[in-house]
Amino acid sequence: MVISTYPNESNAIDSARRALENKTAVCVNITSVRSLYWWKEKIEDTNEYLAIFKTLDSKLEELKRVIKENHPYTVPEIVELEMDNVSKSYLDWMIESIKK
Repeated sequence: MVISTYPNESNAIDSARRALENKTAVCVNITSVRSLYWWKEKIEDTNEYLAIFKTLDSKLEELKRVIKENHPYTVPEIVELEMDNVSKSYLDWMIESIKK
């Protein structure tokens, strides 16, 4: 899985659709979050949209490139999380869905 935050829902949906259309992700969950973080020497407190991209190892680097190329932030959050324990039926669905 790869997670990234976006300034608005439209940006998150656009990135999700690009990843799905070019089959670098099989599913993307999007939810609103409140983020507090350091930016330019001050603490920011903003509402963002968190996107959770689900993919396979074979598509991981391409997915991260797609996210970075289309991201509105100067420093996009691109965090990779390993899916260590995935049910066989879900993994089979992922593999079948992401084939080109």
